Amino acid sequence: MAQLIDGKQISKEIKEELKAEVEALRAMGKEICLAVVQVGQDPASCVYVNNKKKACAYIGIRSEAYELPEAVSEGELLALVEKLNHSEHVNGILVQLPLPAHIDEDKVIRAISPDKDVDGFHPVSVGRLWIGEPGFLSCTPAGIIQLLKRSGISIDGKECVIVGRSNIVGKPMAALLLREHATVTIAHSHTKDLRKITKRADILIVAIGKRQFIDAEYVKEGAVVIDVGMHRDENNKLCGDVAFDEVSEKASAITPVPGGVGPMTIAMLMNNCVETMR
Repeated sequence: MAQLIDGKQISKEIKEELKAEVEALRAMGKEICLAVVQVGQDPASCVYVNNKKKACAYIGIRSEAYELPEAVSEGELLALVEKLNHSEHVNGILVQLPLPAHIDEDKVIRAISPDKDVDGFHPVSVGRLWIGEPGFLSCTPAGIIQLLKRSGISIDGKECVIVGRSNIVGKPMAALLLREHATVTIAHSHTKDLRKITKRADILIVAIGKRQFIDAEYVKEGAVVIDVGMHRDENNKLCGDVAFDEVSEKASAITPVPGGVGPMTIAMLMNNCVETMR
């Protein structure tokens, strides 16, 4: 049976470290403030935003909530972002995605100052990541790196395969693994003979948004498997992109869903907020 990579426990360790750092900053008269902008009341977004607010409260980061109606215009949202860019007491800006269809998400992401872009989505943040300059890291990929390192899993020289090429997970994940001296392959919907490629992986990271798609046939004996997916199965239980029960018999280590990658995303968002003061 594979080692279970416990994202809940590791995220808790990171939050405790950040809490101590924030207390030390406060003792020096420095306070961190995160502005959280939510448009509409999408149920999933409400859950994510509440979790982010709770994490801020626990660590000692002040959070300011800006809850805008679904019908808010793109211009009004951009004006708010611009105001927060120029606000001296706001260190980080987070606009919760997805946005309503009448608002251009890309335009909003680009409007956030790269120096306050704690999600790491701005093209400048992405560029800094790829050329190795200091900047905010995409939270989910950064969380995966911490999961591996804090579980005692070496990345240096390993063959890593990422299934999925999204701007939020797949592409930044590749950049971070390259930083750790891994050999990286990105597979996607046009990849030929996916099983052959995934079976080469010492570390397999799956972020394709297809429920339990990766079964044991895709996994090399003894591989480390990181499951970024989040779905409901036929019994309405949470599950991932990986068929956990059968893959865990073949892998050397695996993340569960829930309790694997998910908690790390918020922990690394909090880390990015603290990074504004480092």
